Amino acid sequence: MRKVSIGVAGALLASATMGLASLSPAFAGEEASQGGRCEGLTGQTLPGRVKINKAGHVAAAAPGTVQGPMGQMMPYGLPSHCLVEGVINERQGAGDTTYGIGFELALPDDWNGRFLLMGGGGLNGTINPPIGPVASGSTPALARGFAVLSHDSGHKGAVFDDSFMVDQRASLDFAESSVRTVTLMGQDLTATYYGKAAHHSYMTGCSTGGREGMLASQRYPELFDGIVVGAPAMRTGDSNLGTTYASVMFNRAAPRDERGLPVVTEIFTPSDRTTLLNGLLAQCDGLDGLEDGLINNVAQCKFEPARLQCTAGQTEDCLDAAQVEALDAAFAGPFDSAGYPIYAPVPFDTGIVATEGPIPGYLPTGTSIFGPPTQALEIDLDAQAHMLRQNAVQRLTDTNYWTNLNTYLDKGSKILFYHGVSDPWFSAWATWDYYERAGETNGAAWYDASRFYMVPGMGHCGGGNALDNFDLLGPLVEWTEKGEAPDSIVATRANGKPGAQPLCNYPAYPRYTGGDVNSASSYACTDPSS
Repeated sequence: MRKVSIGVAGALLASATMGLASLSPAFAGEEASQGGRCEGLTGQTLPGRVKINKAGHVAAAAPGTVQGPMGQMMPYGLPSHCLVEGVINERQGAGDTTYGIGFELALPDDWNGRFLLMGGGGLNGTINPPIGPVASGSTPALARGFAVLSHDSGHKGAVFDDSFMVDQRASLDFAESSVRTVTLMGQDLTATYYGKAAHHSYMTGCSTGGREGMLASQRYPELFDGIVVGAPAMRTGDSNLGTTYASVMFNRAAPRDERGLPVVTEIFTPSDRTTLLNGLLAQCDGLDGLEDGLINNVAQCKFEPARLQCTAGQTEDCLDAAQVEALDAAFAGPFDSAGYPIYAPVPFDTGIVATEGPIPGYLPTGTSIFGPPTQALEIDLDAQAHMLRQNAVQRLTDTNYWTNLNTYLDKGSKILFYHGVSDPWFSAWATWDYYERAGETNGAAWYDASRFYMVPGMGHCGGGNALDNFDLLGPLVEWTEKGEAPDSIVATRANGKPGAQPLCNYPAYPRYTGGDVNSASSYACTDPSS
């Protein structure tokens, strides 16, 4: 098994950067056609073990002809571009498995001079089409003329296949180093292709991609001029322990089967979910000036499950004492025996009762994409937390600790955060906690260069009863390059149903001021303390 140290990887990267300028004349020549320059890349092997397996010119695609990640046809088109496919540091690693950072780079014919790195998802392992769709509304980065780079972070596998962790270099690439390695290669290849460097570089990502964006701002602050961070998977060991703890708390409210084990599917019946949703809306929906099924005033929603508890003789439209106790405990999050929070509390929001889709709401449904739910009734939080602290890969992967960002901020870079309030995997309060701690560390410079947007009703990175279609990339560019700081961001429904409201810099919220409820102009961003 071949082992590659971090120092060797850095040397490989440096030699790759120097070697890109030596591409064949068929590729580098200004007189060559777009297609000829592109196809001239095929088969190139560059110093630093950068190998280009395939390069070809792709014709423009009209709206409705581009296939999305779930097989759906997308409402946007794509420009003609050169699509480059390659791998960095391909090698045989642990278990005689082939590893290497696979990548795809889209170089549009009509380039706007900007470079964008796409973040990944789950445990990566797949190269997503280099389009740049995250937080870009209905116009992805490639359609705007960005050169867009996507990668698999150094291994191949299904979205939650962690078998690559047996290989040291693959583990390091996933945890942190692939972001820098692939970005420097992509920036240099882009500069060579166009004959000039990108004037600005950006990154967008959600979930693992959000974590990678945080990682870039913290550990490689020179790489990007602007980053969009969505629902970051910034402390997955803690968040996984939080959901396991919640499952145990919910199990204590479950009816038992003949073996005395909790029947997870019956903890909250459809009627219970309706009661809970109606009670939540009754307590919090009107706080934004309009009862529309969205809890926009997130900061002032202080939902109390106890107000839904059945009174003596009541059996309908209420929750029993065990359910109320389970809700209080599960949403408060886990604490160790010393009273220290292991993970953040979880917001009460409309999506917690959802049962449909690949990622249902926070309440137990009896199914999970990770396998059968636990039927445990007890959990040793101290022992579990101790095991987490001993996990070397987790410690290197987590991005919730480092808050000193003065190098990133001092060069004028910007960063935008967003998080669905109904996210069942990663608590929006955990991301907000990081944002506040970064503010304490960096002071006014942080608030002068960052924004945070809560998205009510939205699940993990999208979906739900939410206005989940919004463009943060455009405002990020305007802020970074022209100094025009974003105020509110107009959000609509990705499913095409009517509705438009502003996303406000949290803790501000969109308060209804009168007029058409489906028009963003009918709302004003309002400080909850006013």
